[in-house]
Amino acid sequence: MANDSPSNSARTQSVEVEGRRLAYRTFGTGIPLVLCVRFRGTMDAWDPLFLDSLIEQGFQVTTFDYSGLGQSSGERTYNPASLAKDAIDLINALKLGKVVIGGWSVGGMAAQIVLAKAPQLVSHAVLIATTPPGPLVKPGEQLFYTMAKRENGFEDFVTLFFEPTSPTSRAAAERSASRLAERKDDVSPLVPHEWAGLQLGDGPKNPLFPVDAVLQSLKTTSIPVLHLGADHDIVFPVENWYALNGQLPTLHLVTLPRTGHGPQLQYPQASAAHIAAFVRAHA
Repeated sequence: MANDSPSNSARTQSVEVEGRRLAYRTFGTGIPLVLCVRFRGTMDAWDPLFLDSLIEQGFQVTTFDYSGLGQSSGERTYNPASLAKDAIDLINALKLGKVVIGGWSVGGMAAQIVLAKAPQLVSHAVLIATTPPGPLVKPGEQLFYTMAKRENGFEDFVTLFFEPTSPTSRAAAERSASRLAERKDDVSPLVPHEWAGLQLGDGPKNPLFPVDAVLQSLKTTSIPVLHLGADHDIVFPVENWYALNGQLPTLHLVTLPRTGHGPQLQYPQASAAHIAAFVRAHA
């Protein structure tokens, strides 16, 4: 894939906004989709097959590094409101107009804040393996907090993002890890795990995302919302979204089987197809 992958061949660009440089990559043509990445992730944490599949489905995809992380400058933080401001500033600076705002993990929290704070910029919201605001019926597992504070090898990758008891999922993890390693130059520096761990706390919180205004926005919005989740997410259990059935009027739920906190890593093409079908259904 490496040589003919549009996402892998996309070069990093940057834009100066409010005293910091936001690094981003844009590839494909069509409906603008902006993706906010996971905790400890950079632009290079997105599986290139997932990104290329989105391009094939008719999206112009923009990935970026949060302020102070990866190739972006500025003050680094994992405050979701600050991550959302990065996304809003980038959308405005690039004059993207209305976008599909996407987010994975903590990026999904940021995407929900973008929907709440700047609905005029959002046509659809695509949330991947993230948490809703408010009280949770099922908190995450302590194991995540242990792994989040150390350097992660392949076994941690499997445990975090896949289903380690499933041979099929483990094989998918090997394929995804291989694809993620394909990009050899213009790679964003890793987020320091020591710093990231300090931002996290020692264990699961409930609520994890205590922003009543965001929950109220989800309950009253007319913007279509998709949550693409996994049946065994050790970080953000998908059961918390199902508990909101009947309360969020535009919520679509897709849950992929025998996988973990990275459903789009195990099912890159299916995930892109689900996202495209959702967006087309609400064109």
